[in-house]
Amino acid sequence: MTLFARLFGIEKKPDPLRPLYDSIVAVGRDPSWYRDGAVPDTLDGRFDMIAAVLALVLLRMEDVDATPESVRLTETFIADMDGSMRQIGIGDLMVGKHVGRMMGALGGRLAAFRAAAAGSLREPVLRNIFDEAPPAPEALDFVTAGLERFRSALQATPAEALLAGKVAMP
Repeated sequence: MTLFARLFGIEKKPDPLRPLYDSIVAVGRDPSWYRDGAVPDTLDGRFDMIAAVLALVLLRMEDVDATPESVRLTETFIADMDGSMRQIGIGDLMVGKHVGRMMGALGGRLAAFRAAAAGSLREPVLRNIFDEAPPAPEALDFVTAGLERFRSALQATPAEALLAGKVAMP
């Protein structure tokens, strides 16, 4: 507890969805995406993978009617992205604009993955991760297959386990 919190009796409650968000980030940062899938190991490439994984989790949360939790998870994502931008030196006046673009990108992934439903994620992966400039076919296949396996694993994950953050790459 910080001195300020002790002086003023402010107690920060732990975020029950933090383990889920941390799991999403861990899946999105898995080195195999960048090594074997040729996802650019850049800020944009890492954002693309974390946003893709988050979109799949949010779609699963829709299936289990976890709307309040999905809103809180999205807020956690926004706070993390806001903090990351400030950490790399983006000024206060530009952070909001960047966050707006990031939310638009997340919304685009949600729409693309929702439209793919149980079908192939190849086209959404191509558009949303590689910006239609695909790597070698093997790398595109690797990322597509990995996200499809992750989506299948999410579908088999009970709601309680999902909300507790028990998600990982199969």
